[in-house]
Amino acid sequence: QVQLVESGGGLVQAGGSQRLSCRASGSIFSVSSMGWYRQAPGKQREWVSTITYRGSTNYADSVKGRFTISRDNARETAYLQMNSLKPDDTAVYYCNLNFVGVDYWGQGTQVTVSS
Repeated sequence: QVQLVESGGGLVQAGGSQRLSCRASGSIFSVSSMGWYRQAPGKQREWVSTITYRGSTNYADSVKGRFTISRDNARETAYLQMNSLKPDDTAVYYCNLNFVGVDYWGQGTQVTVSS
């Protein structure tokens, strides 16, 4: 049974930085892809970033150059470092683990960027 526990959400001023963490229990972490998604009020959930089990990363155009995804296999934890935050980044951020095509989700953490 895979369980994802997120932390790091909160209120931050525009231009500031925030780091989200996602700890994943289970022995499949090191061979799974990890990702971050977000959902703003009135909008669909959108993909933000992915890091594969090999460490390859991809980013949505909206966050490219500002956000950095990483993973620590020893800690079974994925991170999302968010820099130069904008009010449009305000959303509930969800951690995702994908193992052989099966998705597991965290509970979501609110990130609010003030003007």
